[in-house]
Amino acid sequence: MTTENVASLVPILRDQIGDVNSWDDVKQLTVRIDRLTQWALPGLLCIGDAAHAMSPVGGVGVNLAVQDAVAAANILFDKFGAGEPSLDDLEDVQQRRLFPTQVTQVMQTVVQDRIINRALSGEDLKPPFVVRVINALPWLQGLTARLFGIGVRPEHVRSPEKT
Repeated sequence: MTTENVASLVPILRDQIGDVNSWDDVKQLTVRIDRLTQWALPGLLCIGDAAHAMSPVGGVGVNLAVQDAVAAANILFDKFGAGEPSLDDLEDVQQRRLFPTQVTQVMQTVVQDRIINRALSGEDLKPPFVVRVINALPWLQGLTARLFGIGVRPEHVRSPEKT
């Protein structure tokens, strides 16, 4: 495939495609869904992509990362005021955020395996039963959108009382 072919297929890249001189200039992004078994060590807390790699399905990775940060702030704020958070304090963040991470990753895997991979394979794509049910019930459409858009367990900043 030549740069001219790419430019004709994706016109928005026409101005940039000339910067690609060889396949060495093209990088492949490896997509994976995984998570650390332990998010914390003494003095270290991994959140967001450092704790759990997300698929681009649903575009929820950044939402989950922000919610991890909010949960960490809520859980650890007082601990920093008293010195340094303990390992148990850091592990409380993982405990709080693990379930939403697992549920989101399962949803991403189901969408990838049951819809995207089948569509890319060229096989006849009949929406899976669960998708047909969601499409038939408007309230389920809203719930699905909420799960992807807001998350399984949304976090809210708890501001300390001002004195």
